[in-house]
Amino acid sequence: MKIAIYPGSFDPITYGHLDILKNAAGIFDKVIIAVAHNDAKSGFLSIEERVELIKKSITDIENAEVDSFDGLTIEYAKKRGANVLIRGLRAVSDFEFEMQLSQTNSALCDDIKTVFLTTKPKYNFISSSTIKEIYTNGGDISKFVPKAVDEYLSKRIVS
Repeated sequence: MKIAIYPGSFDPITYGHLDILKNAAGIFDKVIIAVAHNDAKSGFLSIEERVELIKKSITDIENAEVDSFDGLTIEYAKKRGANVLIRGLRAVSDFEFEMQLSQTNSALCDDIKTVFLTTKPKYNFISSSTIKEIYTNGGDISKFVPKAVDEYLSKRIVS
């Protein structure tokens, strides 16, 4: 079985993330969206909120599941029996960082490969940071995030 890990902060998940996930789900037997605990980033949503919103957003993708993890992605992938890490690319500017990350992971465990998937052009400009900026300034995020995220955030008070 080919198991892929799609790691990230997903804070919040966007249509761009879902586009990458759907592409990966069409290639691999199982795709695990792995929400990373990242102490270097202050979370907009809690890990639990992100996991729950992702679950609600992927009900139509049968071979996808959601989990969260601490530590190195490569160690989490080994623990889950994954063969592949999925990394999404929106623009050429993403590639340099993602290539360095891929090479580092390869140095740590050459058995787990990284596959880069690109989003559809209509999602190239969408990032979680952009969504947070629009949301915190009272803008409409409904065309950038799944319905579950939009509904959840519409009930949340902007601080």
